[in-house]
Amino acid sequence: MAGYVRRTVYFQRSGRENTDETLRLAKERAEELGIRNVVVASSSGETGVAASRVFGGYNLVVVTSVVGYLKQNEVRMKPSSRREIESNGGIVVTAAHAFGALGRAVHSRFDAIQIDEIIASVLRLFSEGVKVACEIACMAVDSGHFRTDEEAIAIGGSGGGADTAIVVKPSNTHTFFETSIREIICKPR
Repeated sequence: MAGYVRRTVYFQRSGRENTDETLRLAKERAEELGIRNVVVASSSGETGVAASRVFGGYNLVVVTSVVGYLKQNEVRMKPSSRREIESNGGIVVTAAHAFGALGRAVHSRFDAIQIDEIIASVLRLFSEGVKVACEIACMAVDSGHFRTDEEAIAIGGSGGGADTAIVVKPSNTHTFFETSIREIICKPR
């Protein structure tokens, strides 16, 4: 059986201090595999700006939180960050979380667990960043910026910055189980 050995980097701690290394490792693997689609999660825009500097010339999608996620009518991404991402060639997608829009509303109102929460919790067994990476890959497809027949690099984090990168064959949210995580490039241990 043919195969290959590939190194996965495990960070000792989760968090934003891993952002630069995560972006470096993700770009290195994208170049090795010839992958041109990259998606990164960024609420404030800080990680998105960093990614837009690293992934110039790529199809970079920066996914930010839905307006009003933490506070009614609040836009979390700084306008200056959005401008820089876009001037560097990135695309900003602002959308409801694929694993938690209506399900979160039902849970909040009726205290009932929804299937999207179960899926998110299972993915968190790997790490918060793996969950985020899968979610934003679906959101990039849902918004029309990625195709389902092309691999992508998806970069997520654990509450700030980036600490996880995966190679994924994404799908739409409504066909989530067609998603295939091909490789874990890095993640917190």
